[in-house]
Amino acid sequence: MGDKWSVLVIVELANGPRRFRQLQRAIDGISQRMLTLTVRRLERDGLVLRTAYPTVPTQVDYRLTETGTSLTHLVKALADWSLAHRAAISVARQAYDSDHPDNEIR
Repeated sequence: MGDKWSVLVIVELANGPRRFRQLQRAIDGISQRMLTLTVRRLERDGLVLRTAYPTVPTQVDYRLTETGTSLTHLVKALADWSLAHRAAISVARQAYDSDHPDNEIR
């Protein structure tokens, strides 16, 4: 539960169950592979429940477990903090990149 994609998936699922494509559309910049790995990791950690329905084609939705739901207030606080400090972080990154033109952190 230590990466930005996990945080964003939990924030999105806090609004209710979502299908894979709904999650992918809601989370800007996440690839199909990264979303797959993220929901699998969250499922393994017991934070997300994956339910497959016997339809053709198979429909799958993801929802937070009770444990995942108990985490949402913390994750939302982190997301709110990130949004509130986005501009300051951007300025700091630009300054760092100017001072360290050969850095590989991007």
